[in-house]
Amino acid sequence: MLTDTAIKKAKPTAKQYKLPDEKGLHLLVRTNGNKLWQFRFRHEGKEKTASLGQYPDVSLSDARQKRDDLRKLVATGTDPVAAKRIAKAAKEASAINTFEAVARDWHEHWKASRSDSHVAQVLRRFEADVFPAIGSRPVADIEAPELVQLVKAIAKRGAIDVAKRALQTSGQVFRFAIAHGKAKRNPATDIKPSDILPQRKAENYARIGAPELPALLRKIEGYQGTPVTRMAIKLMALTFVRTGELIGAKWTEFDLDAARWDIPADRMKMRTPHIVPLSTQAIDVLRVLESVTGENVLLFPGERKKGKPMSNNTILKALEIMGYKGRMTGHGFRGVASTLLHEQGFEHAHIELQLAHAERNEVSAAYNHALYLPQRAAMMQAWGDYLDGLRTGQISPLGRLAA
Repeated sequence: MLTDTAIKKAKPTAKQYKLPDEKGLHLLVRTNGNKLWQFRFRHEGKEKTASLGQYPDVSLSDARQKRDDLRKLVATGTDPVAAKRIAKAAKEASAINTFEAVARDWHEHWKASRSDSHVAQVLRRFEADVFPAIGSRPVADIEAPELVQLVKAIAKRGAIDVAKRALQTSGQVFRFAIAHGKAKRNPATDIKPSDILPQRKAENYARIGAPELPALLRKIEGYQGTPVTRMAIKLMALTFVRTGELIGAKWTEFDLDAARWDIPADRMKMRTPHIVPLSTQAIDVLRVLESVTGENVLLFPGERKKGKPMSNNTILKALEIMGYKGRMTGHGFRGVASTLLHEQGFEHAHIELQLAHAERNEVSAAYNHALYLPQRAAMMQAWGDYLDGLRTGQISPLGRLAA
């Protein structure tokens, strides 16, 4: 049997040689002075050699322990050299198939038909929230509890919507991994956001009732603030889009001759393109506005920061000046329109599509944004005529919308 003293005294010669220990273990002394531990064994009738490391990094006692571990494998019929090679290949495959690596492949594949801003936003969310938590894990090994922990950590800082989106996009990565043979199941399908995230009360935006609408329309018409702000409020009343969708509007989105406003997906809350049919009243507002801001990219450019839209508080402040503080918001026009259009018998599906409400199930998530467009155009014209009638006193607040 070898001793540490004998090993230390062993000197290189013109030819490499072996110092035997026992049970197949020996030390190979190379011509350059390196000393390597090796274990000789037989598997399926063939003699093989396994490397155990270099002395003194691997001591004599460590080498004997490694030899004994390999002897146990050989006794079970396992080839330790082949097992090591397979384990190394699996480790390398795991490094290639980490969640982050697969997610970046998915992102590269997915981004082709998306806007640059949306593509960048999704990647930023992955890098900020998802990759630090599970990015280094093999995608095939990730289980539902890890996703739950990830989602809860995001929600803990109050970002409930971001947490939901993180779960949704992670699910898309797992589907991509399954399709490419890098995983066998999607753990995100085991989780419902409602099971793990706090439920928020629906936010009710302040809005006036139908009897107060005529007075508000007349006050908007006589608003003494900037003309651009007045036209923004008029257009919001006529189109009942969300405040962010209105103030971020670009002239390239409008075809006034076709009476149509196409809002791209990256500016919509539901990330789906949206069509707003324009009534003659809305077109009149836009024609006047075009003479004021038509040379800009934005319909409603901010006064202070070049290239930025007006503040989302501009409309709210104008309504406050008109005497509607706490009683009406820009978003409130959506609620007023929804209520009155439903009361007047317009189809629920037409109203919901025009409000860009999309229930997130498999069918409606991919709904055709041009669905019912002729009916919606007629409804929007009827709405414009109705607001005109209310403002001029030609119809009562509870009168019928034009058919």
